[in-house]
Amino acid sequence: MAEKDSKDKDKEKEKYVLPKELEDLPGIGEATAERLRKAGYTDVQQIAVANPHELAEAGDFGVEAAKKSIEAAKEAIHTGFETADVILERRKDIKRIPTGSKSFDELLGGGVETQAITECFGKFSSGKSQVGFQLAVNAQEALANGSGPVRVLFIDTESTFRPERIVQIAEGKGLDPQQVMKNILVAKAENSDHQMILLEKAEDTIKNENVKLIIIDSLTSHFRADYMGRGALSERQQKLNKHIHVLQRYADKYNLSIYVTNQVMDNPAILFGDPTTPIGGHVLAHAATYRIYLRKSKESKRIARLIDSPSLPEGEAVFKVTTEGIGD
Repeated sequence: MAEKDSKDKDKEKEKYVLPKELEDLPGIGEATAERLRKAGYTDVQQIAVANPHELAEAGDFGVEAAKKSIEAAKEAIHTGFETADVILERRKDIKRIPTGSKSFDELLGGGVETQAITECFGKFSSGKSQVGFQLAVNAQEALANGSGPVRVLFIDTESTFRPERIVQIAEGKGLDPQQVMKNILVAKAENSDHQMILLEKAEDTIKNENVKLIIIDSLTSHFRADYMGRGALSERQQKLNKHIHVLQRYADKYNLSIYVTNQVMDNPAILFGDPTTPIGGHVLAHAATYRIYLRKSKESKRIARLIDSPSLPEGEAVFKVTTEGIGD
């Protein structure tokens, strides 16, 4: 009887062993697997949570075959509930990147955290890009894990990336500017589709290059330009939603930080108070873990207001943008 129970347990364990290759799944041959990998589906877990129609399009095979592959992938992995203590244990791996300002760090509970999307929105010259530059430098020390140099992915959508600024901040911290710049991998996105492709194809780089921070400056610029008018709003939001979910998946899977900047508009319906409203609507509002409203104050001062967080209260912090970077 004990021997039978042992065999049942062994079978139960086998149920949750991930197949080594995509080709192990029904409906996926070598050619289909290669197409799926090129489209960003590199492991069985990604197949398990895929949309059948999107998977079929990516692999250029039938929707029914895609559904069978997804069901088999779900059977192969554990996709059920977890107890809260298991999640708590996983969250102990979270690290934080200091912003350079103590008051700003306190506002964020210690800095920009991994396994989360941090969004800064505000008008031009509010300091959004400056925070990104500072994080790109600070992350290389804060997230060091003994696996080689920490690298940063920077997707530039508005031609705002300035290596000269990285040099200034690195020198201000007493670091070697050349080495710091070698650890920042930059790509210029030409439009929203290119932006999505850059991110979807970045997984190999993330795994192989020890990437611990992804910066997109700005997240919404191309989506705003490519999908104009109310008629295109639904498609824009669907694509933006998919793009953001790729970011969150990377954050969770690889314990890395996501920092995105966002454009704003004035809402004419707001007659009293600040009419500044971030682009992206509810899709981005729900997806961002931390939402920070930046605005310019006197001279080099900036004001950061935390307006949304799952665990921190709303509040404000004042910081400065100087030649050497962000400080109090």
